[in-house]
Amino acid sequence: MSGDVQQIEVSYEESGARLDKWFKRRFDGITQGQVEKFLRTGQIRVDGARAKSNQRLEEGQMVRVPPLPTREDMEKLKASKPKKLSPRDEAFIRDMLIYEDDDIIALNKPSGVAVQGGTNTSRHIDGMLDALTKGEHRPRLVHRLDRDTSGVLLIAKHPRAAAELGDMFRERTLKKVYWAVVAGVPVPHQGQIRSWMIKGEGPEKERMVPAVQSMKGSQHAVTEYAVISQAGQRAAWMALSPLTGRTHQLRFHMEEIGNAIIGDPKYPGRREPLNGLGEGLNLHARALVIPRKKGKPLELVAPPPKHMIETFDALGFLYQEAGTDPWEPFE
Repeated sequence: MSGDVQQIEVSYEESGARLDKWFKRRFDGITQGQVEKFLRTGQIRVDGARAKSNQRLEEGQMVRVPPLPTREDMEKLKASKPKKLSPRDEAFIRDMLIYEDDDIIALNKPSGVAVQGGTNTSRHIDGMLDALTKGEHRPRLVHRLDRDTSGVLLIAKHPRAAAELGDMFRERTLKKVYWAVVAGVPVPHQGQIRSWMIKGEGPEKERMVPAVQSMKGSQHAVTEYAVISQAGQRAAWMALSPLTGRTHQLRFHMEEIGNAIIGDPKYPGRREPLNGLGEGLNLHARALVIPRKKGKPLELVAPPPKHMIETFDALGFLYQEAGTDPWEPFE
């Protein structure tokens, strides 16, 4: 260990961040275990008082930082980190950009690209966010989309924005609308789907399955839906608004009511497949509305992907049928 004790003031952009996450962002290479040890021994303090790792910081607070590992130690840790993004991936994520301000970035995520890494997934959105870093803070994911779902994906540019957006998602003050093309036509044409669901086991471990409230691990899911247009009784273009945020919620709900989303390999439903449509999951996060403290809410809208455009063309759907307001189908 080397260096002196530091007293660092929490900035406006950092307010709302957890202390442990703030510390690790400020001092690259420091591990969670090191932070916890510093906190247990009172070496990290906030305004002179002992603190816990989950404490939310406020603008103007002073954080005591103890002497940290040497530059040589830090360089060894950096050497073990992933390599720099390729020019191809930098261009790839920049092409997704549909909105940016001082607090947030909005991307139009393509279908087939994972949001985060996992088993056998090394290329993902989270791994490319360094390409969008402009200040001292690395952009952060604040919600998720399934790999095969396209559309609006929100990124926070600093910890305060991440905390505020996270609260909005948890409190459901953000409005979300998805477009989907489904097999058949739901009856009635507008309504609400409410059900209990749970992660499957065995052969169905990759799916959510029906459940009852009394089952351990079951989750209640609520979705509002409206038919925008229909191709006879073969298929319907839907507007979907999830009022809860469960895994695979929209895909599960549409299969449950007998109108599975076309191109969904996990929730295919029982209807005969339609030919001549775009290949891929026909589910798109069309719009997101973010309330603002001052002024009008921010409305973010993402154009649909190529395969959904092909599906629309094949079924004769016209964009003007959806109206100019993403929430018009629900009115």
